[in-house]
Order: sequence, then C-alpha cells, then structure tokens
Amino acid sequence: MTITAALVKELRERTGAGMMDCKKALVETNADLEAAIDLMRASGAAKAAKKAGRVASEGLVNVAISDDNKSAAILEVNSETDFVTKGQSFIDFVNALGKLALKNKPDSVEMFLTQTLDSGETVDEAREGIVAKIGENVSVRRLQYVSAENGVLGAYKHGDRIAVLAVLSGKDADLAKDIAMHIAASRPECVSEEQLSNELLEREKAIFIEQAKESGKPDNIIEKMIVGRMKKFVNEVTLYGQAFIKDPETSVGELVKSKNAEVESFVRFEVGEGI
Repeated sequence: MTITAALVKELRERTGAGMMDCKKALVETNADLEAAIDLMRASGAAKAAKKAGRVASEGLVNVAISDDNKSAAILEVNSETDFVTKGQSFIDFVNALGKLALKNKPDSVEMFLTQTLDSGETVDEAREGIVAKIGENVSVRRLQYVSAENGVLGAYKHGDRIAVLAVLSGKDADLAKDIAMHIAASRPECVSEEQLSNELLEREKAIFIEQAKESGKPDNIIEKMIVGRMKKFVNEVTLYGQAFIKDPETSVGELVKSKNAEVESFVRFEVGEGI
C-alpha cells in the first residue's frame, strides 16, 4: 500500500507524534494505520505522543547572532515546568536550535522541525528524544530570523525568559542595544502610531467615550478628555511614544531622532506569553 501524505497526516493527528516517526511506522507496518499506531505506542515515540497534549508554558528563549552582527535568530522553546529549563540537556537542546535557526533561516516552525541538527537527527526527532528523557511535553513554539544588512542589530536578553532583537538604521550599536533593552522592559506593541490598526484605535476610543460620558461633563470637555486619553494611550503602546527607560524625560522617538537613526523593526519574545 502506498504511503501518502494524507496517511502520514492522519497518523500525526491521531498520535501527536512527529512526521518522521509516523512515516517510519507506516513503512514498517506496510501502511496499516492501526498497526502503525500500536507500534508507536510501544516505542519512544509513543512517550512523546502521550504528552503532546499537555500545556507547555514554561521554557527558554534563545538568541543566536552571526559573527558579523548583521543577522540573528530568536526562538522560544517551551516545557511544562520551570524545573526542566534548568537541566543541562534542555539548555543544550535550546542552544543547538538557536545555532541551527541562524544557519538555516527557516520560514516557519513546521519547516524548522524537519531540519537536521549536527547529531543527524531532525529537530522534531531531537525534541521527542528530550520528551522521552525528561518526561514532559516540549514544544518549539516560535522563531524568527532577523537581518540588518543595511543597518545595525541590537540584541538583549533579560534572564532566560525575555529576548529582543531590534534593527535600527545607521551604525550606532550602543543605541541599538539600549533600544532592545528598553523594549524588553516596556513591551511596546509597535514602533510608531502609524503602525497601530484603526480597529484598535477605534476600540480604545469607544471605551474612552463611554468612560467620559459617565463623568457628566459637557460635550466640548468630553471631546478634549478623549483627545488627551487617546494621546496617552498611543504613547503607552508605541515604542516612539514611550519614555526612554534610561532617561524618562526623553521619549524613545526623540532619542532616536537625536541620533539621526530610525527603528526599522523589532521582535520581542517572552516565555509563555499568550498561552
């Protein structure tokens, strides 16, 4: 019987195991789906599959930077407990993934899981090996490759739970690092007001209008209140509007402008956010 992509997909969905393990089991059982499931239950892959549904909200972030400081990879790997993140095997696994992501520049986690480590295992096979060893679900949650060919790259890690990459125009490496540190601490949504969605702005404005109406003040005063609150909101959620963490009298936007630079983009990962 032919081993089709659909058959592999169905086995993955039913077992929670990795693609290569599913394909191997189907080959060994001549594409008999039920027999493949039984085989996997009796193997190390079954250990990983049984834990695949458990929530993994602890973990580590990792940043790997190229020797010329022009590119970097940032990723988050999750585990179920904080205890696991202190184990050397998990730390080594995450570090190896960071180096591989920097080298291969994967577009997605799905692509990354099929890529091969120096050990000869795919990322997903190595992940399942870690699961079998530590007895907890482990997942590669997200990753991103960042390039700063025409600018400067700033990187900052706060412990092992928050990591930031920031790309700035110009050549000021110290400024780039300071901006990355600020982003780690202040969690901006985006660089500037222009990048905020109209939907978000309208939603916040509607909330402010309802709050202002409850004050019982005249409409002309309410209008001024709303303008003030919207300006405050925009400053709180945009990088350029925030007070610079090292000098609260200066906004990040003012700081960057004074250095003849621009923040082109940033990526901020915090372990477990949104889970």
